[in-house]
Amino acid sequence: MSEPPAVRLTRLGVRFGERVALQALDLTVARGEFVALAGPNGSGKTTLLRALLGFVAPSEGTVEVFGTPVASLSTTERARRVAWVPQEEALRDDIPLDQYVLYGRYAHHRRLDGDSREDRVLVERILADVGLADRARDGLLSISGGERQRATLARALAQQSPLLLLDEPTSHLDIAHQLDLLGRVRSLARNDGVTVLAALHDLNLAARYADRIVVLSRGRRVADGPPKDVLSEDLLARVWGVAAELAVDRQTGLPYLLPRRLIEEKGPAPSTLLPGPVHVVGGGGSASPLLRALSNEGLRVTAGALHLLDTDAETADALGLVAAVEAPFAPLSDATRAHHRVLLGEAAVIVVAPFAVGPSNLGNLEDITPFVGRTPTLLVDPPSGPAWDFTGGAATRARDGLRAAGAEPVPGTEAAVRRVVERLARPTVPSPAGPG
Repeated sequence: MSEPPAVRLTRLGVRFGERVALQALDLTVARGEFVALAGPNGSGKTTLLRALLGFVAPSEGTVEVFGTPVASLSTTERARRVAWVPQEEALRDDIPLDQYVLYGRYAHHRRLDGDSREDRVLVERILADVGLADRARDGLLSISGGERQRATLARALAQQSPLLLLDEPTSHLDIAHQLDLLGRVRSLARNDGVTVLAALHDLNLAARYADRIVVLSRGRRVADGPPKDVLSEDLLARVWGVAAELAVDRQTGLPYLLPRRLIEEKGPAPSTLLPGPVHVVGGGGSASPLLRALSNEGLRVTAGALHLLDTDAETADALGLVAAVEAPFAPLSDATRAHHRVLLGEAAVIVVAPFAVGPSNLGNLEDITPFVGRTPTLLVDPPSGPAWDFTGGAATRARDGLRAAGAEPVPGTEAAVRRVVERLARPTVPSPAGPG
């Protein structure tokens, strides 16, 4: 029989009076896994951690650690299983650091037992590990906020509990100590089998150190998975209301986000994030009706590749949409086309607006071709009157190629939006073949 996971939350709900802090939350964390909790202020991260500690009582659902309901554990039993590093701790006594860290050993003592030599050796080693060996006899109130944060981690490590909970552990640390602390925590998970659940505001740090990122919004889990699958420009826009650019660290292959600006009107927080956005390819104002209509349906929408000052680019910007954007009047660069292909690859449905095509944006049609076989693609029919192909026939051949590869022609914006909604309401199994 397999061992139970370190953490199992089932339909967890927590209320504080009329305010709902967590609702219908399911979460499982495997032993030895490092999971980062992310989400805006008030999303429920701290409440989740406090529920695992038994500090708040669920209004519904269950909370288990290592297969045992938290509510059934005594204070000592909880301390043997779960260690805790809070955001802030009210400190009154100016006790020496080594004595403070020794408090972490109380769960392993019988009543009236004193500190053993083994306890003191352990505390000396832990203080050295967190870089506080030279402050061991200094008073707790005499050290800096960052040093106090490391002392709190040291006390939690002294518990030698198999589950470590951290609530914003890097909030008072400079960048060097942030990297040092999270590196030590990751080492505990990978080398010592300690399960780690940490609330982190910095998504880039979460991506660097965690095995998994769980995103909460308004008390619900809206995304969950490895950093490369979870971090996206759309996620930051929808959950945090921030326009950002997604990049990849060449050395590690890990994603990171570069925030650009606040979105004035953030969309409503979804109960769950759809598998991928609807990506609209357009230009010259041809995509603006689609972008507005799809956004009004509450769908996640991306756009590109567009040129700055173009009507469609301005519409995407006004709606707070993620878009691949090129300099005005310039041919699509390799970098812009690469960004566009990333958005195409993330899409659940691709919609091609009836945009005018010239040599500078022909690459938009060329970049769609490898994705048609695996992603539902809709081709909005171009108008019968005005000319739209200014490439000597290359654009017409490219659109005909998309249709031959399986893209579905639709007569206009209204029909396209209707087909998108139908597609997203009816799950499809993508072809295993990716773009070549």
